[in-house]
Amino acid sequence: MDHGGHGMNMDLPPFTLGRGLEFSADPFFLIGCAVALALYGYGVVRLRRRGDGWPVNRIVLFVIGVLSIALVMCTGLNDYGMVMFSVHMVQHMVISMVSPILLLLGAPVTLALRALPVAGRGRTGPRELLLKLLHSRYMKVVTHPVFTIPLFIASLYGLYFTPLFDFLMESKTGHIAMMVHFLAVGLVFFWPIMGVDPGPHRPGYVMRMLELFAGMPFHAFFGIALMMASQPMVKAYENPPASLGIDALGDQSAAGGIAWAFSEIPSVLVLIALVFQWYRSDQRTAKRSDRAADRDGDQELKAYNAYLASLQARGQ
Repeated sequence: MDHGGHGMNMDLPPFTLGRGLEFSADPFFLIGCAVALALYGYGVVRLRRRGDGWPVNRIVLFVIGVLSIALVMCTGLNDYGMVMFSVHMVQHMVISMVSPILLLLGAPVTLALRALPVAGRGRTGPRELLLKLLHSRYMKVVTHPVFTIPLFIASLYGLYFTPLFDFLMESKTGHIAMMVHFLAVGLVFFWPIMGVDPGPHRPGYVMRMLELFAGMPFHAFFGIALMMASQPMVKAYENPPASLGIDALGDQSAAGGIAWAFSEIPSVLVLIALVFQWYRSDQRTAKRSDRAADRDGDQELKAYNAYLASLQARGQ
């Protein structure tokens, strides 16, 4: 049965990596990626002009993060993702579990707070609005594990195993909305765990690891459920176009395998980042007790947080 939005995709040739990586831009994501890179670049240039540094590794991570979104949304992968469950799953996993981690390690919020000018007394500029948002009750709720972990799990089970997924897949807009949702869920889930940016909810390292591992078994189980299923579980992919030469059940099993494998990849990535951050904060503590006067990054961060708090106090 041909769904409304799929008419143009009906005669796709069998999937190959070459065809999957051909440029095929989704305008929404193409513009979004370009704007993100431009704003980030502008922030870095502003800091440099002012004589302030900004770590190169953050720039690199952020750029790779944006490119990872472009890779799955502005190539043939996006066309094939409409008709092949396995390709869609690659898109979903990258945009919800790889892109957010890379973007967060680029510390875009910190960059914005440093690059945006401070508005005059009693005035509210973009920087002040950003600070208000960071300190808002809304942010406290949205980044709390009691909210993010169920959200992370629900955006798998609640989407794929209910009619909602098919409804969204019927239109271009629905598909874009779903991908934006995956990206947003990834960002709020990973931000408290391993983001570099100041956030309302910042638990200790052990808690962060527990948060990370709380979501993953559900993720793995979701993949296994797809692999074990004896019939197609998602209507949109029940009858793949004959031109693809694939079998719906085989493709679904591949999608499950991809979901299952991906639940491991971010865990490892985040774990490495966490252990590294933990190690560095330990090193800093040791150094500080040796030479209390040594102004290292952490001291700066403390001063910076105090500065944010003073701005907040002045705002109220």
